Amino acid sequence: WGGREGAPYSTLVPSDEVTINYRHGLPVITLTLPTRSERCQFTVKPVVTTVGAFLQDVQREDKGIDRAEVFATDGSKVSDATLMEVLLMNDFKLVINNTAYSVSPPVKDKLSSEHATEMEDIKSLVHRLFVALHVEDHQIRKERELLQKVDHLKGELLPLEQMKARIMDSADAKTSRLLWVGLALMSAQGGALAWLTWWVYSWDIMEPVTYFITYGSAMAFYAYFVLTKQDYIYPHAKDRQFLHYFHRKSKKQHFNVERYNKLKDDLAEAEESLRRLRQPLHLRLPIQEISDKD
Repeated sequence: WGGREGAPYSTLVPSDEVTINYRHGLPVITLTLPTRSERCQFTVKPVVTTVGAFLQDVQREDKGIDRAEVFATDGSKVSDATLMEVLLMNDFKLVINNTAYSVSPPVKDKLSSEHATEMEDIKSLVHRLFVALHVEDHQIRKERELLQKVDHLKGELLPLEQMKARIMDSADAKTSRLLWVGLALMSAQGGALAWLTWWVYSWDIMEPVTYFITYGSAMAFYAYFVLTKQDYIYPHAKDRQFLHYFHRKSKKQHFNVERYNKLKDDLAEAEESLRRLRQPLHLRLPIQEISDKD
């Protein structure tokens, strides 16, 4: 087995010259520095330290090292960007100047349940500290975004609100006129029946007429129920007629009701998110989850 082409090494040293032990969960690599001929220990953090960073630490410790590389057992060079955690999973060759050290990392014992629980607690604590240090900046940025969104939605809604107000006034006026017309017709009907009963005919003749008028009214109310699936209740009938005039007027003036409702829903959602965001900002409480549908 040899080094890569163009960079051979002349000596292959047994694996006991470079040892790896675990202390407090971290690997400690012990090797002999070529210039000073003394043993030196390097503690690495496998999840963040790369092979290149480890080799740079070795070269900084001994200025007489001109070449420091790592090769896999099949002869391929290990990239400097490889994490030490990946490297320590298998055997490898550490080349320092012209000497190659055969390294066999020990199999790391599995963490006990207590140690694993302790590590999870530490990770959770680090996460909470990170959130505590950065959540306020995130909240401020989120608040600024929500304020800009609210202003934008209000700007789009302003002309629609003005048009809606005009349409509502027109529909309300027509609905009121219809109610007054209905009252006038009922008053005229009552007056006509009274005039026919006391001045033209007798009650014996008018009684069947009033009966059929009442029966016809009952049929009309039943027909209203069949068509609308609602009882004929005066407030509901008034609202239904108002909506009929409103939508008819909206089509004539090209008022997009669906777009208006969508903007209103988006504005209500943004204002609610802003309210929920500002509450923990003022009270210094953990922020509640906000659904981002942007």
